[in-house]
Formats: sequence, structure tokens, C-alpha cells
Amino acid sequence: MLRIIIIEDEEKTLQNILSIIENYCEDVEVLATASSVEQATKLLQKTSPDLVLSDINLPDGTCFKILEQLESIDFKIIFITAFEEYAIKAIKFSALDYLVKPLNPKELISTIKKAQKHIDNENENIKLKALLSNVQDLSNSLKRVVLKTSESIYIVNVQDIIRCESDSSYTMFFLQDGRKIIVSKVLKEYDELLKDSGFIRVHKSHLINMNFITSYEKSNGGYILMKDKAEVPVSVRKKDFVMKIFESF
Repeated sequence: MLRIIIIEDEEKTLQNILSIIENYCEDVEVLATASSVEQATKLLQKTSPDLVLSDINLPDGTCFKILEQLESIDFKIIFITAFEEYAIKAIKFSALDYLVKPLNPKELISTIKKAQKHIDNENENIKLKALLSNVQDLSNSLKRVVLKTSESIYIVNVQDIIRCESDSSYTMFFLQDGRKIIVSKVLKEYDELLKDSGFIRVHKSHLINMNFITSYEKSNGGYILMKDKAEVPVSVRKKDFVMKIFESF
């Protein structure tokens, strides 16, 4: 039995969630609901859910305040939000799940069923630590990203990433300390995620951190020399874009 707590201040949305769970989700028990940071914090301090569905914006603050006040987090959380670019980006950086309002019933059912199969509190704690680090000051750029491999979960400082290289449906991260981390996501996802953090896509297979560029070499078709000695090719259609970046340095 999957035990759920729902944190939602919009009555219509709350009733919609309750109705979907009751009618379409087997082996699920809703332990309780809350509609504010204060209520939810007290509730989570005395109950032990497996899963929490939580709206991000509540009348007395964000759900991130709830997580910061808990001594330990031993549940999986799925965030619910109207489209807010920063919040969703922070969640994506942390490899956590979220749903966008207005809720799609099929997506909610699918997400709950996924949670039933993959409850892993240790991994969830690692992801939430990264999330809280990223949302402490919404005016700052995102600082830490969660990278999941087949064997481990890593929290990586964004500015420690030298470059990313595509290998079919995988992406390899090259870090400043010499580590290489391979994740089973396409490079396009990280291009969108990191484009506001000083990263540029110079080739269909290469995403680089501008802080680690050493030089642009025009020989051999044109390539960028990185501080880790890597020679990153520049695609023909990206050359003008790259030259403009170098001119702006």
C-alpha cells in the first residue's frame, strides 16, 4: 500500500487529485492533506508517508520551506506547479519529478504508478539536497546538478563541468577533477538545462563550458581547445556563432 500526503491549497485541484486517486490508483491510501507550509510541516513531522504530492506555491511560502524544516526526509516527493521557469528548471537540475497545472489525469496516474515501483528514499535525499541548494537564493544561477548513472547518483557543481559529449542516447560529462560520468540522457536535455549557466553547443555532439576554453584554432576545419587538452570540433553552421562569442570576450 502506497501511503500519500497531498499538499495543495486550491480546493478544486485537491478534489481533482483525490478523485483520480480514488478511481484509478489501486493500493494507494491518502493519509491526509494540508494547504499551507505550517500545516504540512506539522503533518510531516508526525506521519510517515511513502509519497508526497506538493504544490510549490502555498499561501505562507513555498514547499521548499517545508523540506528545509524537516530533520530528515524519508519519502519521495512529486512537485505540482503552474509553469514557472525557475522552479521547474531547479527540479530538473535535481532529477526530481514534477507535474504541471492544469493536471493531466493520465500523467498523474502514471507518475503515482511509477512511484509505487521505484520508492528509493536514499536516492531521493541526495536529489532533494541538490534541489534545496539550488533554490536557497532564486536570484542566483543554478549551482548543482544531479547526474544519475546505472550504478550511482552524483551531485556535481555546474562550474566543475568542463564539457559534455554525446554518444548516441548517452551523454558523457568531463569534470575538472578528471572524472567522467556517463548518463543515459541525450545531450539536447543538458543543452537546454545548462544554456543559462555559461555552456554553449558548438557541435551536435559537444556542449562546452566557456570558462574552460583555451583557444579557438582555425586549422583542421576549426576546433576549440579546452583546458583539459580536448580538441572540440566546431560545426560549420556554428562557426559564426562561436566567432561572435570569442569577439565578445
